[in-house]
Amino acid sequence: MKILITGAVGFIGSHTAERLQSLGHEVIGVDNFSPYYSETLKKLNEKALTDKGITVIQKDLRDEDLVSSLPKDINYIFHFAAQPGISKTSTFEDYFTNNILATKNLLDYALQLPDLKMLVNIGTSSIYGLEATFPESMAAKPASHYGVTKLAAEQLVLQKSREKLLKSCSLRLYSVIGPRERPEKMYTKLIACAFNNTAFPLYQGSTTHLRSFTYVGDIVDGIVSVIDKETRVDGEIINLGTEVEHTTQEGIEAVEKVIGKSIKMNHVEARAGDQLRTKANIDKAKKLLDYNPKTTLLEGVKKQVEWYKTNFL
Repeated sequence: MKILITGAVGFIGSHTAERLQSLGHEVIGVDNFSPYYSETLKKLNEKALTDKGITVIQKDLRDEDLVSSLPKDINYIFHFAAQPGISKTSTFEDYFTNNILATKNLLDYALQLPDLKMLVNIGTSSIYGLEATFPESMAAKPASHYGVTKLAAEQLVLQKSREKLLKSCSLRLYSVIGPRERPEKMYTKLIACAFNNTAFPLYQGSTTHLRSFTYVGDIVDGIVSVIDKETRVDGEIINLGTEVEHTTQEGIEAVEKVIGKSIKMNHVEARAGDQLRTKANIDKAKKLLDYNPKTTLLEGVKKQVEWYKTNFL
């Protein structure tokens, strides 16, 4: 099949592109190379994709000429592109245009594809709110602009399923870690601080926060398993993550154990909207996708440390 991936040079999008290409699909990536984080990392990811024969188109989903700029013979779309996180440097307009308007433009494009089998929206556990321990039937209570706009994007996509205009589903991902993780995220930052002998900015009260830290390879297992299950998952929201919880403190200790040194901490003010607990309820994913994440936190951290050492030391 011919598959389009938005946000293809990002963390999870790039891994998904590689996996789908390895499974024999023709993969085309789209990315706007947003300056939200290091272009160096994005170019590194892009090179990894192009070295494997994956085409990457530099294009912003918010552009008015989007429909005429992308191929029309696409069978599947995986929609990763978004304004991520809860950074103070991101404005509401950033979230609104990147997460809502861009998704609307992508849907306008998707509706003109004659052979499209499904559009897969990549959602987030942040949609649930400060605690994300629930099944997909639980009412969403997002506590950040990120969560609110990702919920809106998700509903725009699922609306098209309800209208019988195209098949779609949304996958809500939980605390993904591993090689290529964004530089402002916890594990990449911890690893960088350890090797550079700098202090890690630890948000007040966050050591007791609980997370379903899920290795990116396990997440990609769930994402690609949607293929050929269009009828089964059409219109569905599905959680993807591990059922195993770890505190932020346990995450810090895992990095220290793998690298073999203590990391200095700089205590900073807590972030508004930061989740207190995420624990993936994956009963639905097990039933519909035979989903079974297996990578332990320590195994995932080891792989991420090796990636960092290879590319940044």
